[in-house]
Formats: sequence, C-alpha cells, structure tokens
Amino acid sequence: MSKGQDAARLPEAGEGKRGEAGHLGYLLRQAAHAHRIRMDQALGDLGLTQPQFAALTMLAAYPGQSNADLARLALLTPQTMSVIVANLLKAGLVGRVPHKVHGRIQTLGLTEDGQRQLQAARGRVRGLEAQMLGLLADAEESVIRRWLVGVATGPDGSDGSSSDQAGE
Repeated sequence: MSKGQDAARLPEAGEGKRGEAGHLGYLLRQAAHAHRIRMDQALGDLGLTQPQFAALTMLAAYPGQSNADLARLALLTPQTMSVIVANLLKAGLVGRVPHKVHGRIQTLGLTEDGQRQLQAARGRVRGLEAQMLGLLADAEESVIRRWLVGVATGPDGSDGSSSDQAGE
C-alpha cells in the first residue's frame, strides 16, 4: 500500500480517536454499538434482538406497563417500541390486558413463553457480560457501574429527558 493509501485508511476500533485518545461520548457510543452487535449475534437463534431483549427484561422487572412507558424504560422511541411489541405479541412472548382504570390504555406482560425465552436469553447475555468484565477486578466493576449510572443520571440526578422523550 502506498503512503497516500495508508493515510486514507480508516482507523479500527481502539486506534487513534477511536481508542483511548477519543472523546468519551464517542467511546461510549462505539462500545454500545459493539455490544449491540454481539447481543444480536448471541440472541439471533432465539429469534430475539437486543431491543426485544431490553423490552422483555423491563417487562419482567416492571410488569403492567403501557407501550409508552415501556419505550421510556427500554430507551427506545414509542414508534420503535410499537413495532417491537407487535412482533413480541405475534411471537406469543407478551400479552395485552386493558388498564384497570384507563380503558383505552393497554398494559403489557410476559407470557409463559416470554418468561422461558427471556430466561434462555439472560444466560447468553450473562456470558457476554462476563466476557466484558473478565479483565476487571470486582472493585473495578463496581466503580464502572457507578460511573455509568452517574453519566446516565447526570450531576442533578435526572436522565436529562423530559416526560415526552424530548424531540420524539
């Protein structure tokens, strides 16, 4: 490769501004992107994507949510969550129940198949997380978790989004 071609070569992850010299926000996005790809690969034969796993995880932790609330919990737009929920309903992994007070609102919950599918997926996700954390001591993991939560919540303790997911 000539010198001109070498200069035009894009850096790989971990090189130059894509490495330790890069901006933290970019590095977070790069890491999240790599994690999303690994998650989709790990969950693919279960018929799940990373956003579907997030939706199932949040429904297991916080059952009875509306589409809009589930979108906020899973950090997705309401439009994206509508597509995800439609696919999860079609697959029989979630079910809808009318809200006890607000007749037009439907709440969501995992079906037995959804619970089984989530259990299988969790095992794979735990494996991916163990790989990510493999080089860290327990104390370092705790620091990273606290830091990530602090970044997400900001100095004032809020996540910076409004109740309507600013701009959506």
